[in-house]
Amino acid sequence: QVQLVESGGGLVQAGGSLRLSCAASGRTFSRHAMGWFRQVPGKEREFVAAINWGGTDTYYTDSVKGRFTISRDNAKNTVYLQMDSLKPEDTAVYYCAAESSPKLYGAGYYVTEGQYDYWGQGTQVTVSS
Repeated sequence: QVQLVESGGGLVQAGGSLRLSCAASGRTFSRHAMGWFRQVPGKEREFVAAINWGGTDTYYTDSVKGRFTISRDNAKNTVYLQMDSLKPEDTAVYYCAAESSPKLYGAGYYVTEGQYDYWGQGTQVTVSS
């Protein structure tokens, strides 16, 4: 059974930092792209960042460029999202996702929910002003 489990969310003041982790189990994702999305109540889930299988290519939505960094440790089957200079508008539930079959495309391909097959349960990030 494949599981993606996010951790690291919490409450932080504006300007602060958090590091989210997504640990995968049930299979290895070393050849698979992975990504982070976020959702606020009443809105659709939106893309945040993606990373290719080797960790050599990353892609971000414009609103987080320069503040967030996605990375991965394939030996640990884990993907990370380092979030710096957090803003109140970053408040959301953050989800990690993974594709089921490796396509080996660049990270910019993986910007929609349809590109992913596995999803975590989400972790809440709240940024206070």
